[in-house]
Amino acid sequence: MKLGFVFRSFPHSTSKGREGLDALLATSAYSEDIEVFFIGAGVTQLLVNQDPKQVLSRDYAAAFKLLDLYDIDNIYVCQTSLQRYQIEPSSLLIPVTILSQAELNQKIHHCQKLLSF
Repeated sequence: MKLGFVFRSFPHSTSKGREGLDALLATSAYSEDIEVFFIGAGVTQLLVNQDPKQVLSRDYAAAFKLLDLYDIDNIYVCQTSLQRYQIEPSSLLIPVTILSQAELNQKIHHCQKLLSF
């Protein structure tokens, strides 16, 4: 069963990003058919040089680098969202595949279960 993890929230404003990352890493122990999507504000989860100490939050963003170690390779980012937030791909913590909205929708529709954070 193909699982999709969708990140839509800003980092450190809620616990959604951290909880999503924890769930993603835990799920990877049981399934190899995982796809990860960063859409809307979720693209900011992957920004380098975050300083969560200023908002008294734990720095979990660096743990996204563990996705490679956990063999999670299908990581997709919305091109429109990157443009909206004026983010260059070189400003992201990890290598990703940048897709158009239509391409993302197609990949998301192929997932049997979606978890949104």
